[in-house]
Amino acid sequence: MHRRRRTALILSAALLCAAPLIAACGSDAHPGAAAIVGGERIEVATVQAQVKDSRTAQAKSAQAAQLIKDSGQLGRAKLYYLIVDKVVQRAADDAGVKVSRKEIQDSRAALEKQVGGEEKVAAMYLQQRGAAPGEVDGVVRRDLLVNKIAMALGAGNNPEGQQKLNQAYTAAAKALHIEVNPRYGAWNDQKLELGDYKAPWITQVTKQPQSGEAGA
Repeated sequence: MHRRRRTALILSAALLCAAPLIAACGSDAHPGAAAIVGGERIEVATVQAQVKDSRTAQAKSAQAAQLIKDSGQLGRAKLYYLIVDKVVQRAADDAGVKVSRKEIQDSRAALEKQVGGEEKVAAMYLQQRGAAPGEVDGVVRRDLLVNKIAMALGAGNNPEGQQKLNQAYTAAAKALHIEVNPRYGAWNDQKLELGDYKAPWITQVTKQPQSGEAGA
């Protein structure tokens, strides 16, 4: 159906050993913040709440053990996507594109029709994105924005198009002056990575049936 690759999250032994000490101290400059993006805080509590929601949803799944095993570094993944949301929004602003609430609803409705209902959509996003049911609309919105940014930039499915997209997102990330609490790793503007974590959100974006493509 949708093409995605599972991204492995590999931490060095040094980082694994240092993490408990860093977690206890937090960030000296921004205590309680997991990251600062565009001058706005992403709280550690926000990351932890999303992890809890996803773990609760995973625990209710028939594939609970496998889902939990496949998302061992869920906290870093959650922070990564919270940062990416802001990067994508900045790139969308720069490209002059928007996504309306109706577009999100229409896209989700089309996907539910395609896969067989709301519960199956929630299960799919939980398995493939680690997203709790309450986060699905946010993921759909991000995917729609990514598609619209690609269209606005004239970036086709080719190396030149991907380079153009990467440049746009790198510029957006640099403009946001992203700082990350060391317990989660370090952000790389050029590679759009958080530590060793880089999900394929540019090239593997969900190709959902969409309506109102040009609307805002």
